[in-house]
Amino acid sequence: MLVEWSQSGESVDAEFATALEALDQEVQAGEIKKMLGGEHDRRNAIVTIHPGAGGTESQDWAEMLLRMYLRWTERRGFKREMIDYQPGDEAGLKSATFTVAGEFAYGLLAAEAGVHRLVRISPFDQAARRHTSFASVYVWPELPEDVDIQVEDKDLRIDTYRSSGAGGQHVNVTDSAVRITHLPTGMVVSCQNERSQHRNKDSAMRVLKARLFDLKMKDNQAKLEQISGAKLQIAFGSQIRSYVLHPYQLAKDHRTKEQVGDVNRVLDGDIDAFIKAYLMKKANGTLGVGPVDEDVD
Repeated sequence: MLVEWSQSGESVDAEFATALEALDQEVQAGEIKKMLGGEHDRRNAIVTIHPGAGGTESQDWAEMLLRMYLRWTERRGFKREMIDYQPGDEAGLKSATFTVAGEFAYGLLAAEAGVHRLVRISPFDQAARRHTSFASVYVWPELPEDVDIQVEDKDLRIDTYRSSGAGGQHVNVTDSAVRITHLPTGMVVSCQNERSQHRNKDSAMRVLKARLFDLKMKDNQAKLEQISGAKLQIAFGSQIRSYVLHPYQLAKDHRTKEQVGDVNRVLDGDIDAFIKAYLMKKANGTLGVGPVDEDVD
């Protein structure tokens, strides 16, 4: 009888703990949504990842970041679509662009835009030396079709090419890949995910318009700041976060000082703590980027 009561009590405790955790997650989700009141925060997101200088090291780091974000989308239940994937020469990637569809996808992922830094013992260095690698993450809102972004045909150069399909699971083999160059700005957008050249062109144009809209917004913001004498709290391209795998483990955001010791958990897509800290600092007007801390060198 005592055994039955014990087992019953443990079952109730487990159910209570599960319900409490679910409630806590719901409360946190509600808090985050309150901080996402921007004009485009509810929209889907377009994300591009580029490796920094450093060849294979940085290209492999860019691939690790791509995996981190794809795992995060799985945790969130968001849909994603790989638009363009350019594999690295030996490992990793040269460029990847994908869309994330879900409520507040842009508002959440905008917290990840910037330069990400990795410190580790290189798996590509026979001498097993420590290397520092960089990769940039760009995030734009996916815009509705009625947004007023005029793109004239004379300003575009459209090239078609055959995808090598070297991206494995990331890309479908196609003879209809499209590369669009916006001549006035020099922006280049590629899409090789679809088998139809027409659909690839539509996807590439969608990304191009989002980038042009973002550029327009940045120009307007810069003009306002020039008039008012205000300064940006976060410079474009600033290093926002470091991930240290050697000689110790630490993931630290330089804007919010949020840090997590289990870097592998972070690289497996558990980045909500960083996003929440960013949104809270942004809402409080205390967001900024300082110099890289000595404890992550």
